[in-house]
Amino acid sequence: MPKTPARTGAAVNLRRAYFDCRYGQLHVRTAFPNTGGFDERTPLVLLHERGASSRTFLPLLPELGADRSLYAVDTPGCGESDPPREPSIADCAAAIGDLLDGLRLREVDLLGYRTGSAMAAELAIARPKQVRRVAFVALPASETAGRAAPWVAGERLPLVKQPVLVLRPRDDLWEQTLRGRALLPQARWREFPEHGATLFDAATPAVAAEVRAFLDGG
Repeated sequence: MPKTPARTGAAVNLRRAYFDCRYGQLHVRTAFPNTGGFDERTPLVLLHERGASSRTFLPLLPELGADRSLYAVDTPGCGESDPPREPSIADCAAAIGDLLDGLRLREVDLLGYRTGSAMAAELAIARPKQVRRVAFVALPASETAGRAAPWVAGERLPLVKQPVLVLRPRDDLWEQTLRGRALLPQARWREFPEHGATLFDAATPAVAAEVRAFLDGG
């Protein structure tokens, strides 16, 4: 396994592209190392919260894209992706699965933010041999299904068997995320009590370092 490098300002190729899925096309922001994307590390797919877009991850792309391939997806109906009618968490996860198949990625890591964490969990459950590791940032782990219905964290998160990292910023999901400790007893945790919804902008190097260390097995 390659060692985790210190980031040295290596050039990162940032691009945007469209890929087919069952609902039309998905808009994806990509980041590749200056090696042309043929790096040794597992590609990372980033999933934003519902109602937002892949722009959520703009601060992280040049940081994490220095040594691995990244795919930050506008999930169905968000950003510049085609809009299906009121997609569920399962619908969105299935569309991302279409993307993985289209890209012919044998193995991926996932990072989900808020409801994007629910999508990442569903992908990890559905594709245990393809999804290697999962990072959750701010878990929607309420005891009952809410706007992300019919997704219920208490039923689904225990089914995630991959290694898991949970980043807990002090946002409106602060308490819900903590509930995930009981649902993901083997997970690695890192709290950011000094940062809330601006976590990716305000603590970019720290977040990238935590994610990189986890993905590289540190």
